[in-house]
Amino acid sequence: MPKHFLTPTYTDAAGKRIAGHVRTRAATVISCPDLPADTPDRFAADSYLPLPGLIPQHVLDRLLTELAGLEADTRRRDFTMECMGGSPRHMTTIGGPALNAHSPLVSGLYQQPDLINLLRTVTGRPVVPVHEVTERHVVNILHHPGDTHGEHTDDYPYALVLFIEAPTDPRDGGLLEYTPHTTTLPLPADLPVHRRHHHAGDAYLLRSDTTAHRVSPLTRPGIRRTVLNFAYTTPDRQSPRTPSAQLLYDDEHTRADRAQ
Repeated sequence: MPKHFLTPTYTDAAGKRIAGHVRTRAATVISCPDLPADTPDRFAADSYLPLPGLIPQHVLDRLLTELAGLEADTRRRDFTMECMGGSPRHMTTIGGPALNAHSPLVSGLYQQPDLINLLRTVTGRPVVPVHEVTERHVVNILHHPGDTHGEHTDDYPYALVLFIEAPTDPRDGGLLEYTPHTTTLPLPADLPVHRRHHHAGDAYLLRSDTTAHRVSPLTRPGIRRTVLNFAYTTPDRQSPRTPSAQLLYDDEHTRADRAQ
């Protein structure tokens, strides 16, 4: 029997229908694979979908340049997240407000209707952007030995994680480790933990509110793991459930703006 696929269909800037890519007038922005017809069922069961090579090289280069320009907006974080089982945070971050104000490429990509259409195809749900600016799109950077993003669940149901830089060797750390269909933290020792390695330009989608997940520590100097984390939700889920995002991404300027 022939294998059936879900091929997301998009329109380009001129209104022309295209399949398999999100485009601007100039070039392909996102390379979307054809998806097996059972993708929504598999995602519901696995809570994880790899999207290898989602970011074309020319877009990756632009993202690296744009994020390098935001170096002054990075914040070093070294603490334990008490609301997430006391798990460690050793990482450098850029929060949503800085990206929203200074990175038109990131903020535009996050709002791209055709990218959201891909997420709706994968999940079978009415996926929408998050209203709250702090957590909607953030950058997480691991760049010192021992840097890690400890186990947690997210406030919103879907995390699209795009790899800007990544260790080429799984032995260098920076692996996604996750256990679907559990929110128990710390993770019980008897539950299986899945481990996934990704390359620069790859992405994955995670059902992140009901999947305990973490990033394994970097193991040696000279290794970097830089990701964009895009949070998405459904129309009935527009409020954060924990203070974790504010603790990890907020700063004095954001708090002052919110208070006004």
